[in-house]
Amino acid sequence: MGKNTGFIEFERTDEKNKAVKERLSNYKEFTIPLPEEELKKQGSRCMDCGIPFCHSGCPLGNLIPDFNDLIYKGEWKKALEILHSTNNFPEFTGRLCPAPCEKACVLGLIEDPVSIENIEKNIVEKGFEEGWIIAHPPKERTGKTVAVVGSGPAGLAAAQQLNRAGHLVTVFERDDEIGGLLRYGIPNFKMEKGIIDRRIAILEEEGISFQTNTHIGENYAVEKLEDFDAMVLCGGATKARSLPTKGIDAKGVEQAMDFLTQQTKTLFGSKFEGEMISAKGKDVIVIGGGDTGSDCVGTSNRQGATSVTNFEIMPKPPIGRSETTPWPFWPLQLKTSSSHEEGCDRNWLINTKEFVTNDKNELIALKTVEVKWKLTPGKRPELIEKPGTEKTWPCDLVLLALGFTGPENTLSSQLGLELDARTNYKASNYQTNVPNIFTAGDMRRGQSLIVWAINEGREAAREADIFLMGSSNLPIKGQGDLPGV
Repeated sequence: MGKNTGFIEFERTDEKNKAVKERLSNYKEFTIPLPEEELKKQGSRCMDCGIPFCHSGCPLGNLIPDFNDLIYKGEWKKALEILHSTNNFPEFTGRLCPAPCEKACVLGLIEDPVSIENIEKNIVEKGFEEGWIIAHPPKERTGKTVAVVGSGPAGLAAAQQLNRAGHLVTVFERDDEIGGLLRYGIPNFKMEKGIIDRRIAILEEEGISFQTNTHIGENYAVEKLEDFDAMVLCGGATKARSLPTKGIDAKGVEQAMDFLTQQTKTLFGSKFEGEMISAKGKDVIVIGGGDTGSDCVGTSNRQGATSVTNFEIMPKPPIGRSETTPWPFWPLQLKTSSSHEEGCDRNWLINTKEFVTNDKNELIALKTVEVKWKLTPGKRPELIEKPGTEKTWPCDLVLLALGFTGPENTLSSQLGLELDARTNYKASNYQTNVPNIFTAGDMRRGQSLIVWAINEGREAAREADIFLMGSSNLPIKGQGDLPGV
């Protein structure tokens, strides 16, 4: 490494955020980038570990120490090539990934870990700023055609890899714009949509064809896919989880993803079905303490909610790493997002008992009870209600951020595909029971991270390439990809 004592000399420095009042007035990204000289210092904190556990922490196997060292040396273009060799879209992961690599960083045992995610984001942004990121169409075409269904991170990664192998790739997206979860599931203040658009423009220049407003099995016959030599299904896990609770059908009880999608579509003037879900002037309760719940909190505050309350049925995590999740594993640890900091009453070990309505079936309150979890060895945890802890919370809007139960089964039933025990699309090495059909991302593994989706798309593309050609030059996880892309 360029500076072996960097981790001793320099402390971790993160990007600052704009003031809450300023950022709540719009839906733009609000981080303040670090100066280039400070980023060099942050890169120098990488320890030249004998075994870099950040590699195993990253689902993509990113070559993290290599690009950290290059940033310290000021060799940004080389750092970009190394980063792009394993990660098709570092501009997405550099903004949205929870950074399991940092939780596995060896320096994290004694100090704050290396700021890997922020370095990653700045590398790719430097690449776009300097004009280094350009289209690289394949030099030869195989004549094989591949349909990729779904344009989220898994679908886009699969499409780019298959196109690099020389196949003619068409990506089908049922919505009006490309991006899937990235486009409409992630608020604009976490990632502005121009970030997606500039990457799509490059993919189009490389020869990938995109078809929007195309819902396979609905307004586009499944039989038309038979014209393709192979298919890669990357439709995601989009069946939202609900609650078996009285009053769940009340007006004012909404799914989080419907709320977030509408807000982004409204921001860009796109059409959507149903009435507008608005938090303006309302007492909002968000049920679910994950990232989607946090996004609902931030969006509600920007819309002008009177109050925002967050419920989580699990116990409050410890501030530091729990002993049950030792390094280098992903830690059980309290996460306070920028949205939480903007204004939110957070509550743990709360279970919803009833959605209270008026005679028009409009939501007016929520009844809850405090709970605890009984842990018995060899048995599933049991939820126990605490007597005398019932409470009624006045509210006008409840947002259900409870995750997803799995993918929709329209395609599986029409294509004759098998499902696994969790209702995900069953596959062996990403290949379904129909030999020329592959699947990747949340549709195959269940609800997961964007970085896992990109990895799945890359791996599925390699398997599809082997099916089509008998072998593949596409890289396996952690190996460098084509240079200069």
